Amino acid sequence: MSIDALRALFETKSILQVIGFISLINLGLTLAEVLLDLTTRKERRWKDTAANCAIFVVNQVLETTAFATVGLLGLLPVYWLVPWELPMVWWSWVLAFFAADLTYYWMHRIEHERRILWASHSVHHSSQNYNLTVGFRLSWVESLFEWLFLIPMVLLGFNPFQAIIGLILVAQYQHWVHTEHVRQFGWLDEVFNTPSVHRVHHGSNRKYLDKNYGGVLILWDKLFGTLQREEDKVIYGLTWNIDTNNPVTINFIEYRNIWRDMRRCRTWSDRLWTCFGRLTWQPDYLKPQKSDRNSAVKESTQ
Repeated sequence: MSIDALRALFETKSILQVIGFISLINLGLTLAEVLLDLTTRKERRWKDTAANCAIFVVNQVLETTAFATVGLLGLLPVYWLVPWELPMVWWSWVLAFFAADLTYYWMHRIEHERRILWASHSVHHSSQNYNLTVGFRLSWVESLFEWLFLIPMVLLGFNPFQAIIGLILVAQYQHWVHTEHVRQFGWLDEVFNTPSVHRVHHGSNRKYLDKNYGGVLILWDKLFGTLQREEDKVIYGLTWNIDTNNPVTINFIEYRNIWRDMRRCRTWSDRLWTCFGRLTWQPDYLKPQKSDRNSAVKESTQ
């Protein structure tokens, strides 16, 4: 399949109309929630909401211009090298959905585990509110690399169009779960990613950290041991909050923090681990010494 043929799929396939319809529903739900919070005077950080909307507008501009073709062009060489291809029929679309949902689980989990990826994904977690506008609070640069996680799908025989659309559908589903207006759904919370399930994921409570990565199905969290049910009151935000409503700062502050920490390292090996390693990794010479910790504890008790 040529570049023109794949591009034509994005222009003619009716599934794009479905995605557009879902997007309109998500916008409508978000507006309705804002109006509800205004009329009921529900506590909300309105500057935070404004920042979320500003981030969303910039993202829409980026996604519909240069960033829209990055993933397609990146996946095409892989697609051309694979000697097999699944036909685009109903059963392959069903398989594509499950494959995309599993792909999302691992992409999401790795973004939480590797600092350079967390630098972009932390944008979504940096709000101390939890409402539908948080679903708009997505990094401006994630689209530059997230297509890499779709390579296994293409290697299995899905063409880039199916892989990308599958991931978009999984992402579109998740918008409605960013709300406190819906409490719990009983047995559905054991199958699907729901508001209750996803509130846990946004919690900075110790027991809630790095849990519930699922996109549509919560099956993957059960399978890979990352499921946590909503029990205690959720405290939203980061373990160290950034306390800013500037969209540019929200998007790039963690990259600045990585650069600062890399400059403190003494070797290139330590710099690479600081950038690409786990979030808590530090070289030993930068970790607080035991005597320092004891002094800090002693001062705090005086």
